[in-house]
Amino acid sequence: MGRPIILGIVGDSAAGKTTLTRGIAQVLGPDNVTVICTDDYHRYDRKQRAEIGITAIHPDCNYLDIMQQHLSLLRLGEPILKPVYSHKTGTFEAPVYIKPNKFVIAEGLLGYSTLGARDSYDVKVYLAPPEFLRAQWKVNRDTQKRGYTEEQVLAELAKREPDSEQFIRPQRQWSDIVVSFYPSSDDAEQTNGHLNVRLILRPTIPHPDFTQVINSGNGNSTSAIRLGLDRDMNKPVDVLEVDGHATLEQVNKVEHIICSDMPYLQNICDRESNPELGKIAGTTGETLQSYPLALTQLLITYHMLKATQIHQVGQVGETEKLVRIQ
Repeated sequence: MGRPIILGIVGDSAAGKTTLTRGIAQVLGPDNVTVICTDDYHRYDRKQRAEIGITAIHPDCNYLDIMQQHLSLLRLGEPILKPVYSHKTGTFEAPVYIKPNKFVIAEGLLGYSTLGARDSYDVKVYLAPPEFLRAQWKVNRDTQKRGYTEEQVLAELAKREPDSEQFIRPQRQWSDIVVSFYPSSDDAEQTNGHLNVRLILRPTIPHPDFTQVINSGNGNSTSAIRLGLDRDMNKPVDVLEVDGHATLEQVNKVEHIICSDMPYLQNICDRESNPELGKIAGTTGETLQSYPLALTQLLITYHMLKATQIHQVGQVGETEKLVRIQ
């Protein structure tokens, strides 16, 4: 089978990592994907953090060396005994035995914080929603699922802000794709299903040829789907933007560009056989359909499969070299 293909999804707390991960894993097939959370490598539980006066996102509060070692082992196809941290209770549970499948998705706060960890990934994604929107998501999640009050969540956000600025956001520079979901206006109450997405595509991995978006008549400044050039962290990048009000027909044209380069993706582009693509939970628990999210999940899936092809070609090349030597 060869070694697993590893995807990293990094971002601050409540940036949307789990939502993005869930959709990609469902598209690839649960039996083909191992999902781990790098936040399980906390050094201290919630009570200890309060006593010491350290936040969960500070590097000193995490066993980054063990996380790095485990990522390296997973890349080799080796199993690990992974720690487990319960966000609901704030305590550690019994470790679990993890054996990697064809694909591994590692999502969390500090996944790109060491060179060794970064070298373990085939594709690196960073989530960067506007801070006001992330705060809204965190309040909704932590009050509904983790037993906090809104005041407690806002106080924790304020406490974490210096560490977010120093340790989380700089990881953006190591990503291949920066994903930013945002509302079309300053109205933070806009439903998640209608959020726009801005995809920063760095030349660190080969992206599909989205210039066809412009050539097909889309991609201008007034279109619901736009392609342009920009600079991110002082480096030139391509930027693909998709509005939340983009129609299924418009999104399908972009998805066809992605799918036409990868035969396996033809099945994924069939929405009837992949109903979970682009699904997101609304603020009141209802399920919404987001075309920008669906396209983002499809693009990342494309890169995971592309990495598989590149790895297989490399293996064939090494085998042929060995045969010639012998």
